[in-house]
Amino acid sequence: MHPNLSDDEIQLLAEIATGVTTDVAARRLELSARTLRRRLRSICDRLGVNTPIEAVVWAARRQLI
Repeated sequence: MHPNLSDDEIQLLAEIATGVTTDVAARRLELSARTLRRRLRSICDRLGVNTPIEAVVWAARRQLI
């Protein structure tokens, strides 16, 4: 776990990093697409990035995913 991200949030970013759509990622994580998008927005806000891709890069650079 990272101080800025929970294990579930890291898992969400790892799923997005595979290149699947948010709908597919949501199904795999057993979330609604709306919940997944809301969680991504929360992650981006907390990390100070603008897009989910930037959040994925942030996590990858820290070897979280």
